[in-house]
Amino acid sequence: MVLLFAPGCARRETPAAAAVRAQTLLIGNGAEPEDLDPQVVTAYTDQNILLALFEGLTAIDEKSSRPVPAAALSWEPSADGLAWTFHLREGLRWSNGERLTADDFVQSWRRMLLPEFAAEYAYLLYPIRSAEAFNKGRISDPAALGLSAPDPRTVRIELERQTPYLPVLAALPPWYPVNPRVLERFGAAAKRGTAWTRPGNLVGNGPFTLEEWLPNSRIVVARNANYWNADAVALRQIVFFPTESPDVEERDFRAGQLHVTYGLPVAKVAAYRRDAPDRLRIDPFLQTYFLRFNVNRAPFGDPRIRRALSLAIDRDAIARTVLASGYPPAHSLTPPDCGGYTATARVDLDVAMARRLLAEAGHPGGKGMPPIEVQVRNDEVQPPVMEAVQAMWGRELGVRVTLATLEQKTWLQNQQTLNYSVSTAGWAGDFLDPVTFLDLFVTGGGNNWTGWGDGAYDKLVGDAGREPDPRARFELFQGAESILLKQAPVAPLYFGAHAYLIQSCVRGWTPALLGYHRYASVRLEE
Repeated sequence: MVLLFAPGCARRETPAAAAVRAQTLLIGNGAEPEDLDPQVVTAYTDQNILLALFEGLTAIDEKSSRPVPAAALSWEPSADGLAWTFHLREGLRWSNGERLTADDFVQSWRRMLLPEFAAEYAYLLYPIRSAEAFNKGRISDPAALGLSAPDPRTVRIELERQTPYLPVLAALPPWYPVNPRVLERFGAAAKRGTAWTRPGNLVGNGPFTLEEWLPNSRIVVARNANYWNADAVALRQIVFFPTESPDVEERDFRAGQLHVTYGLPVAKVAAYRRDAPDRLRIDPFLQTYFLRFNVNRAPFGDPRIRRALSLAIDRDAIARTVLASGYPPAHSLTPPDCGGYTATARVDLDVAMARRLLAEAGHPGGKGMPPIEVQVRNDEVQPPVMEAVQAMWGRELGVRVTLATLEQKTWLQNQQTLNYSVSTAGWAGDFLDPVTFLDLFVTGGGNNWTGWGDGAYDKLVGDAGREPDPRARFELFQGAESILLKQAPVAPLYFGAHAYLIQSCVRGWTPALLGYHRYASVRLEE
């Protein structure tokens, strides 16, 4: 055990120890990025890197999950709450030295909403007046959008409806500015996958710039001298390692090659809790893991089959045994106390009802049910969880299940294109409100990825978006979540928690419910 836990920030000259003097943070990031275009990425691991390269009008405070000034120094709503005005800091610059203006934000958001760009997160801009109509092609004139720049330092946003959490939305990656002149140079104004996001080409406005990207090896970012608060940024570099195996990452940490890991194998939590609690962190995390059912593939078009499978899952047993009580069981899609909202509808273990529903669907005891393939991300948590579900479905329902383990990029792409029958999935809340979870499954939603839609559900979520009274708004969400759990296009499994390892030399790494860390506030000390 002495050998297991010996390495530290200053005990011997490991790469991590040497990096302290160089103010270079070495951090695990879980997966290779799909892209570094903030208007394209959907994976949380990709967004971790974007937080270093770009900055929105606001940022999210780790402790409170509330918006704080970033590119905008201040903001205020109109008297009727249907418009917001943001005032940019003086002297903002892009990383290439160009002046960053209010119109750059406006042009960025217009790009995000282009129908041909097909951004999955475009719906996060729908509070903007005419944004949904423009994004869905019902209108074509970008001037109709409620976006304007009265002067180079003022952004005005007119809304479809009151959106009191708009300053939080403005902190999210889909709202980040992208340099329109750089996009034009690389033909990326309405196109994905161009070279503008490569080292030497990417121009951002965050505290760091992209220096190196070696696929499946490392991403290096260096301090941006043109950042508005560059003098206060202690780190000179951050190196992100896209290590998909938590076991490999944990070994790298013990070998002194990392300051912070992305995760930690569940099986090793107890040992660190007992023998090295100063290295272990388990932070609350606003996240839900669940199963997606592709309703366009038989037999999952039948809600009775989907619900039967959901009811046959013993979530409490999985949390207690497989997850070693590190992750709470999820009996709803939304986590408890999500901005004051806790779901009243629940899905609990009910084997008798599950068998009855499966029989009503024509498959008593699982007879006639084809084998189910479940696609699983190749991390250290999802495969053992799904093996437990596989055993439950076989034992209680007579359903045969095979597991297909995939790397994150393929796993995500298959969900996006509905190239699956059943898949594990996870969603981290973008901000502290139930809408960030329930908005996912409106008909045709950019991140729905189930093929499911329900008019009554859509109406309830839509009505909640227009309801100014918080209590009435939550009641509408309760109705929507009840429909979602009964129709069961998804089956909740467990809620998030972030278990990881961190060296004592890392300072300013504050627990963050939403998972967003402001690297500009982090420093290394021997």
